[in-house]
Amino acid sequence: QVQLVESGGGSVQAGGSLRLSCAASGYTYSRYCMGWFRQAPGKEREGVARIVTGGGSTYYADSVKGRFTISQDNAKNTVYLQMNSLKPEDTAIYYCAAEERMYGVTWYGGCRFGYWGQGTQVSVSS
Repeated sequence: QVQLVESGGGSVQAGGSLRLSCAASGYTYSRYCMGWFRQAPGKEREGVARIVTGGGSTYYADSVKGRFTISQDNAKNTVYLQMNSLKPEDTAIYYCAAEERMYGVTWYGGCRFGYWGQGTQVSVSS
């Protein structure tokens, strides 16, 4: 059973930084996709970034390119999202996700996601 545990959300002023963490357990593959999604009030969930563990290939939404960085610590089975130069429009609940190759229904960056974390709130004030 794949489990994802997120941490690191919070409140920050515009221009500030936050780092989100997502610890994964129960995965049997050596290489798989992990990603971050977000959902703002009244909006649909959108992909933010994804990484292929073991290989390091990354993919970003245009809205966060140059500001956000997704990275991994394979020894800890943990993926991070470093968010710099935060803007009020980045305010959302951020979800960690992991690839589910058989039944995942959410496609992003060439990966099929089907496991989700509980979400963590990121609030950016102007």
